[in-house]
Amino acid sequence: MMAQVDPARIEAIITQLVAFGTRNTMSSQTDPTRGIGAARDWIAGQMRTFAATSGGRMTVAVPGYTQAVSGSITHATLISNVVATLRGSTEPTRIYVVSGHYDSRNSNNSDFTNDAPGANDDASGVAVVLELARIMATHQPAATIMFAAVAGEEQGLLGSNFMATTLKNQSADVQGMLNNDIVGSSTADDGSTDPFTIRMFTEGIPPTDTLAQVHSRATSGAENDSPIRQLGRFVAEVASNAITQMNVQMVYRADRFGRGGDHESFLAQGYPAVRFTEPHENFAHQHQNVRVVNGVQFGDLPQFCDFEFIARVARVNGVALWSLAQAPGTPKGLTLDTSVLTNNSTLRWTRDTRAAGYEIVWRASEDPFWTHVIPVGAVSSATVLLSKDNAQFGVRAVGANGFKSPAGFPF
Repeated sequence: MMAQVDPARIEAIITQLVAFGTRNTMSSQTDPTRGIGAARDWIAGQMRTFAATSGGRMTVAVPGYTQAVSGSITHATLISNVVATLRGSTEPTRIYVVSGHYDSRNSNNSDFTNDAPGANDDASGVAVVLELARIMATHQPAATIMFAAVAGEEQGLLGSNFMATTLKNQSADVQGMLNNDIVGSSTADDGSTDPFTIRMFTEGIPPTDTLAQVHSRATSGAENDSPIRQLGRFVAEVASNAITQMNVQMVYRADRFGRGGDHESFLAQGYPAVRFTEPHENFAHQHQNVRVVNGVQFGDLPQFCDFEFIARVARVNGVALWSLAQAPGTPKGLTLDTSVLTNNSTLRWTRDTRAAGYEIVWRASEDPFWTHVIPVGAVSSATVLLSKDNAQFGVRAVGANGFKSPAGFPF
């Protein structure tokens, strides 16, 4: 499936989005050729074309709301997301989200008149979303996948906050969200290149944890085993390979210093979410007016994008999404029995009859990834002859198709 990712199509998407001149959140909603409204309508048209090939499995919606004057929003503004939903065949209520933001900005975040090409930030992320929607529309995942192009990111994560809050209010079971923001270039500001690495930012302590939960994580050594980190481990393990030709670099923080992204809206609602960003950024090509200063070109222009690199990022997302959607859900109700002082470790979990079996995974507490696997069959508990004091334990579900879920952690 991932062989279908086409760098030429990715280039065409970015070129078209840049051609709308500016996609500032407050730019024209009605001009057919310039502004965020034209970009929104074009993205929706693309997604509807993909949905037409899905046999009815994919639907497209453009939900939104009116944002009042606040911060860098200088007048009441319609915030519209474009979302294609590919309904799961056997577990449609289990959801995974992939996103990029289609708004753009220049040096002045409130300038909705002058050009803001936004090729890398974030037409590159939208290109990843659209290319995956095109390819996956003709396939049938077990769980539901939502492909989202969101607006208002530059003014405070407005569109993604609306989406994540809406899903939370619906009690939606979002088990993973992948945010693609600034995934367009493999070249740093000093000219060095790293075309086969993508950073993945993964927060440690969920922002929804109470003080008591934070204390419990610290005292039990679980600060590196949140659902966010488990999602990150899963992505790094399934998507760093010959299919993607990429190394997924797992970064232990929510985002870069002084920056933020749409994954944080999902984190704020208690959903596991990670952010992909290119390995080395060139800040002359972000949030800048298009201009030349002392021979240096400023501005977020398509000429600085690496379309082969973006295609590899799309494959990372695609492999991760498909592996998540085809596997059983992350095990729930995990406990580690600490009531008795023994050198054994007994784990219990809620068995899902749709899972063919389970595996206990473990690693030394200082190791970043799971290093050992113990198949235990279609059960709801197991005892391992290892001390709970010396290792970190998780449980993952295995489907009849061989796909494995992210690990659940007993916390």
